[in-house]
Amino acid sequence: MMRVLVIIIVTALLFASCRPTRKIQTAITKKDTVVSVTPPEQGGEDSLTTIRQNYKRLKEQTINFTTFSAKIDVDYVGGDGKKENANANLRMYKDSLIWISVTGLFGFEGLRAYITRDSIKLINKLDKIYTGRSVAYMQEVTGLPLDLSSLQELIIGNPVFLDSNNIVSYIKSANTISLLSIGEWFKNLVTLNDGIMHHSKLDDVDMNRNRTCDLSYDNYEDKKGVNFSSKRRITVSEKSKLDIKLDFKSYGFNETLSFPFTVPKNYKWN
Repeated sequence: MMRVLVIIIVTALLFASCRPTRKIQTAITKKDTVVSVTPPEQGGEDSLTTIRQNYKRLKEQTINFTTFSAKIDVDYVGGDGKKENANANLRMYKDSLIWISVTGLFGFEGLRAYITRDSIKLINKLDKIYTGRSVAYMQEVTGLPLDLSSLQELIIGNPVFLDSNNIVSYIKSANTISLLSIGEWFKNLVTLNDGIMHHSKLDDVDMNRNRTCDLSYDNYEDKKGVNFSSKRRITVSEKSKLDIKLDFKSYGFNETLSFPFTVPKNYKWN
């Protein structure tokens, strides 16, 4: 269950051990039209305009919030083919903290997490163990610039590791357009339909690591003016494959929330 919790709140942590076989080119079919960005002085203003317009539409779909809460059904299949399921109660306060409680098959809480700008704290109620780590430790382990803000963006469904200044090409098909950004850490191929993000494929720019992750966003709902994807799929390719499905059973924005986190005295500190 510890593994399930980490997947929910820190999907990008899975990158730390990934050595995938698939490349970003697999997302480009022969029917697609690939257009590279050409500087305006070389006659590339049309391609730049297309990118600016579509990136603007994507930014208009960005979810802004003060607080967010959700109940999530999580299905997970690891490389060994073993299936796991858990339910997560998640709460967030923007730019301040992430709180999550995970229950198993019989409804008993097994884990609780409390993430701030500086630290990650976990209570393992099954084994009575408390674990505390710094955000710097997480960054060291993953080799990624992960922080509270990027984790909240992942959870809420906003694009991550997408730099508008480094979009080098776009791919057009009949109903979608994909923007390819090459940043310091990842190549990110984001696929949009009417400005709404439906897929993001991240590939590590470091060929020695060559990590990759596919994130799919489905079942968008317009709840109180927020266009939210309530069904997600995360696939991390390695020598084997990790497959995670997140089903947001309920969720709410900008409500008054509590974030209880107390470590019992008889727990072992790790």
